[in-house]
Amino acid sequence: MKEYNLHKDTVVVHGGYEDMAHHGSLTVPLYQTSTFSFETASQGEDRFSGAEEGNIYSRLGNPTVRVLEERVTALENGKGTLAFGSGMAAVSAILVHLTKSGDHILCSRGIYGCTFGLLGIMERKYNIKHDLIQMRTEGEIEQAVKPETVCIYVETPINPTMELVDLQAVVNVAKRHGLRVVVDNTFSSPYLQTPLDFGADFVLHSATKYMNGHGDVIGGLLTGNDKEEMESIRMSVQKDFGGIMSPFDAWLLIRGLKTLPVRMERHSANAEKIIRYLKKQKLVEEVFYPFDEDNPQYALAQQQMRAGGGIISFSVTGGKEGAQLFMDSLSLIKIAVSLGDAETLIQHPATMTHSSVPEQERLRMGITDSLLRLSVGLEHADDLIRDMESAFSNMK
Repeated sequence: MKEYNLHKDTVVVHGGYEDMAHHGSLTVPLYQTSTFSFETASQGEDRFSGAEEGNIYSRLGNPTVRVLEERVTALENGKGTLAFGSGMAAVSAILVHLTKSGDHILCSRGIYGCTFGLLGIMERKYNIKHDLIQMRTEGEIEQAVKPETVCIYVETPINPTMELVDLQAVVNVAKRHGLRVVVDNTFSSPYLQTPLDFGADFVLHSATKYMNGHGDVIGGLLTGNDKEEMESIRMSVQKDFGGIMSPFDAWLLIRGLKTLPVRMERHSANAEKIIRYLKKQKLVEEVFYPFDEDNPQYALAQQQMRAGGGIISFSVTGGKEGAQLFMDSLSLIKIAVSLGDAETLIQHPATMTHSSVPEQERLRMGITDSLLRLSVGLEHADDLIRDMESAFSNMK
C-alpha cells in the first residue's frame, strides 16, 4: 500500500495489511495455527536468534494478530502494539513491565474494579504500592508524587463516573519527574481520543468493548510510543506470562474495527439524545456525560475528545432499591456488564463491576448505590427512550 497520511476511517479498513501470501485475498486470512515450520534447521536458528524475521510460534507472533497490531498502532499514532487475551492481561503486562518491588503507582481516583483488585494483589504480594487521587490540577498531581513513584496510571473518562482526567496536566508532571504515563482509553477508543498525542507513553484498551463492538470477543490491546520497548515487552512479559490473543479473536477484531468510526458516531449521537431526555426526568438526580454542556469538564472534553462516546452514568432516586427497580423494569435494554456492544446495556456498578471495591473507597470514587451505567447501543434512540420511559413510570 502506498504511504499516505490516511484518515482513521480509512486506516480501520486498510491499515497493516498486504496480501501476505499473494493469493489476492481482500480480507485478512485467518492463520489458525499454533506453530510454523522452517525450511531448514539454520533458518530456525536464525529466527530464534533474531538474525532473521519470520514466524516461529503463535505465542510469539502470528500473521493475523500482527495485522491487528499494526492497524491499532496506526489508529493510536503509536510505534507498536501488542494484542492480549483480555483487557486485564494488557493492564497486568504493562504494570509488571514498569514496576518492581518497593515502587509506587499514582492512579486516577476512579478505576475499573478488576484493575483496583490487581493493584491490591501487587501491594499485598509484591510491595508495589499505589494511591488514587482526583488529578484535577498539576499541583494536586505534583503533591502526590513520591520518590518511589514510577508511573501514573489513568482512566479518562473514568469507569463508571465519567469524570475526566486532564491528559496534558498528567504528562506535564510526569515529564518533570521522569515518570511513565499509562492511559486506559477503553471508553473512548482511538477514534475519539489518542492519548499518545498528548505525550502519554502507553495506551491500552479492553478490546472486548468498542474496538470489537459486537460482544463476541474478549481481548486487550497495548500501544506504546517506542517500538523497541514494545518488542521488548513482547519477548519478555507477554511471552513468559503468556496472555496472548488467539488468531481467531484477532480476525474478529479486525472485522469489527472496520466499522469503528460509524459505530462511534452512532453511539455518540444516540447518547446525546438520551442525555437530553434524562435531564428532564424528575426521578433522575444527576447525569454524567463528557459532552453535556452543563458538565463542569465540558471544555476539557472538547480539548481531548472528538465526541462524548456511548457511555452515560446517572443516578436515580431511591438509592440501591430505586436503581435496581429501574433496571428490572426495562425490556429492550439488557442488564449486563461490559459495554460498547451494538445492544444497549445497563448495569449497577456498586453491586456489579465495582463490587470488589470496599464501600468507603467506592464512595470516594463517586460510585454511589443510586448510580447506573448505561452503554448506549446502535438501536434507534426513540426506542431506547420509550423503554426508559416505561421503567420510570414503574418507579412512581
